[in-house]
Amino acid sequence: MATTHDTIRGTAAGTAPVPLSVLDLATVGTGLTATDALRTSAELARSAERLGFHRFWVAEHHSMPGVASSSPAVILAYLAAHTDRIRLGSGGVMLPNHAPLVIAEQFGTLEAMAPGRIDLGLGRAPGTDGATAAALRRTDRLEEGADEFPQQLAELIRFLDDDFPDGHPYRRIHAVPGPIQATAPGGVQSPARPPVWLLGSSGFSARLAGMLGLPFAFAHHFSAANTIPALDLYRESFRASAVLQEPYALIGVSALASEDEKEARRQVLTGALSMVRLRTGRPGLIPSPEEAEAYEFSPVEREFVDSWLSNVVHGTAEEVRDGLDALAKRTGADELMITANTHTPAARLRSYELIAEAYGLPGSGAR
Repeated sequence: MATTHDTIRGTAAGTAPVPLSVLDLATVGTGLTATDALRTSAELARSAERLGFHRFWVAEHHSMPGVASSSPAVILAYLAAHTDRIRLGSGGVMLPNHAPLVIAEQFGTLEAMAPGRIDLGLGRAPGTDGATAAALRRTDRLEEGADEFPQQLAELIRFLDDDFPDGHPYRRIHAVPGPIQATAPGGVQSPARPPVWLLGSSGFSARLAGMLGLPFAFAHHFSAANTIPALDLYRESFRASAVLQEPYALIGVSALASEDEKEARRQVLTGALSMVRLRTGRPGLIPSPEEAEAYEFSPVEREFVDSWLSNVVHGTAEEVRDGLDALAKRTGADELMITANTHTPAARLRSYELIAEAYGLPGSGAR
């Protein structure tokens, strides 16, 4: 396996206790188009690279009007063309929705486009509702796909490494671009292949990542109650591998900084209202701050919003820095991946600038 420890582990910069990265969902707000959202993603990726963030990931979602990231591999190719150094990856690709060979080919292509910069994060959830998942997989036996995840993962890794054993039905099938090209006359071995990460919001992938010695990314931003139990399970289950000698856990966290605390609250309320609508079967575009302020929440919705926002780190840059520091200390996470799924592109861009300045990241200009 050509993956090295350095392709996984980041180096904290400035005063950040752990490396800081970015997760972007290419959110589409009211009054905006998918084109606007994807151009914002490219601008965010360029800004994250300039500021000194470690990675920039996108995530697979389907049938959600407010999220334009249904095709991570396509978006990552677009982002690779707009950046030079920052690591790019999926947070994640929902493996049961796809044939492992297709993912190996897509990410082999991405690795060829941006050598040494691609991460392959994998999840076993559908990234959507059951009906849409059935349409994606052309079956209504969705439990089967989740149950087969370990076998699908093993098959994908075999394709990435091109090492099916003799006698295997796929022994003569090769993911291209990939290692097989090095064995052809005049072929040259690529220096690396995308490191595989497992993603999760519960204990299943945490245990599997630990047993396989893979890096693990946990969705704290929407499953905060499970964060510490899942990380504990990952660390307890961990077995050293050719990829990692010790556990490496990243957590996704919702965070938004503004010059004004009230403005930060105003911006994150748009994401909270969007989640209310999603959880009640009314998915739509991300509402504007004005729409969120004017919305009359029912008592049940208000309770949900208060609970949701309690896990969103927001406020001034200093308040967000303190909140992220506390979260890193409480969870022992090796890396924090920040997501800001709000309506206003300028607010998201400014938030990452303020967070970078608060930590003195290399490109922030702060000292």
